[in-house]
Amino acid sequence: MIPVKELLVFALAAFGLVITPGPNMIYLVSRVVTQGRWAGFISLLGVVAGFLIHIMLVSFGLTAVLLTIPYAYLLLKSMGVCYLLYLALQAILPNSSGLFELKQGLANDTPRKLFSMGFLTSMLNPKIAVFYLSFFPQFINVAYGSILSQSLELGFTQVFISFSVNFLIILSASRMTSWFARNPFWIKIQKWFMASVLAGLAIKMAFEKAK
Repeated sequence: MIPVKELLVFALAAFGLVITPGPNMIYLVSRVVTQGRWAGFISLLGVVAGFLIHIMLVSFGLTAVLLTIPYAYLLLKSMGVCYLLYLALQAILPNSSGLFELKQGLANDTPRKLFSMGFLTSMLNPKIAVFYLSFFPQFINVAYGSILSQSLELGFTQVFISFSVNFLIILSASRMTSWFARNPFWIKIQKWFMASVLAGLAIKMAFEKAK
C-alpha cells in the first residue's frame, strides 16, 4: 500500500490534470451546454471506461519496464517534469482556453454515440497516457509491495478524482459557463492558479529521489 501522504500528493497531481482543459473536458462540458446534463453523464461514463483501459495497459507495462530497464525511472521522471511545465505554460498563454471557455454548437447524439465518443476521446487523449507513464513511477516504491498493485491503486485514485471533479462540473457547467462569460477576469485567475499548481508539482518531482 502507498502511504497516505504520498497518495495525497498524487491526488493533487491528478486534480491538476483533470482541471486542465483538454479533449475530455471540452467534450464533456460542450455536451452539457448543448444537450443537457444526462448527455454529460453518459459521456463521462465513456471517458471513465477509456481511463480503465489506459490503467490496465500502463500498469502491466510499468511492471515490466521498471523491473528490466535501467534508468527507466529517470527517463519517465524527466518526461513528467517536462510535461507538467508544458501544461503550466499552456495554461497562461494568451490564446489558451479557460476551463469554461468552450465552443458550442454540437449536434444531439444518441446515448450509445455519446458513450462511444466519450470512450474514444479518453482512449485517444495523449495527456492521459503521458500522465500515467510519467507520474506513476514517481509514487511507486518496491518497499510498498507489488508494482502492479501500486499502479492499480494510483490508477483507481486518478479515476475517482477525475470522475468526482467532472461530475461536479457537469452539474454546474451551464451556470459556470455563463458566469465566466460575464466575469472574464476570473478566467485569468483560474489559469494562473492552475499553472502555479502544475509548476509546483514539476519542481517537487524534479527534486524527488529515485525509489
